[in-house]
Amino acid sequence: MSSLELKIPPPLVALIAAGFMWLFSRELGLMVYNIPYKEIICGVLVGLGFLVDFAALWRFMQAKTTINPIKPSNASALVTTGIYQYTRNPMYVGNFIFLSAWLLWLGSPFGLVGLVMYVVYMNSFQIQVEERVLTEMFGNEYVVFCKHVRRWL
Repeated sequence: MSSLELKIPPPLVALIAAGFMWLFSRELGLMVYNIPYKEIICGVLVGLGFLVDFAALWRFMQAKTTINPIKPSNASALVTTGIYQYTRNPMYVGNFIFLSAWLLWLGSPFGLVGLVMYVVYMNSFQIQVEERVLTEMFGNEYVVFCKHVRRWL
């Protein structure tokens, strides 16, 4: 087990990625583009991110299971309905949508570095570990779920 596995809460990972995006876009003096209608586009993306996150949290609350990503072994139910029919990780997709809005707001292609960092970190140190734990806990039911529903989208 890596020392980074399940150590940093995903919202904090997203904030760190957002910080890197800002650093690469603003502080390093790299190119910035003015994107037409960025306020509207970013507003829609932020709204979509909230909708995705809320839909995921709602399903977890209905199933009376934990939302703590640091302790996936505390899960008391496998949630496969609602938004979980389309993605196994809607809360992380919600964070990705927020970061995409931030990328557009910053207006610099160099912000993509932070977005890629978020996805790589989440896949390597959060999602794969959760998948191992959930496979141990829920067995074939989780394996079948993984075959039918994508990790991201």
